[in-house]
Amino acid sequence: MRYLFLLFVSLVVTNSFAQIDIDLDPIEVDSLNVEEVPFLNWENSFKSALKKSKKEKKPVLIYFTGSDWCGPCKVLDKKLFHTEKFKGLADKDLILYEADLPRNTDLLAPDKLQVNSDLKRKYKVKSFPTLVMVNHKGRIIGYKKGLILTEYYYPFLQAVIENY
Repeated sequence: MRYLFLLFVSLVVTNSFAQIDIDLDPIEVDSLNVEEVPFLNWENSFKSALKKSKKEKKPVLIYFTGSDWCGPCKVLDKKLFHTEKFKGLADKDLILYEADLPRNTDLLAPDKLQVNSDLKRKYKVKSFPTLVMVNHKGRIIGYKKGLILTEYYYPFLQAVIENY
């Protein structure tokens, strides 16, 4: 009986480690089936986003995210911002600014990290992801926090755009 128990434990442990298979072979990029991701024109600075907003008479969409730690932000990024439908809307009617607040502060320049932190305080962002729509003067004209079904963002965005 003891022999069977040790055999069982041995098989379980061996099987557990056998499932951890790290493939160190190089991956050929051509063999990957990678979807084409639409390119969005995110402004490099908040000041430039406001200037462009005034010039083009479009609202600014500020996307507050924690790109390296926020799971819902990653879902929103993929299911909303990486779609042709959003790209079409953004190109036509929005100025985009991403206020990223990663835990790994090496991902952003210190001055941009400071600007994003200041924006988080200014607009009282307490959760991620949060979308804040502002006019060219930086005044809030729309606010949506948390992750919701992707299709629910479009009526919000359209309402803000129509009232701008």
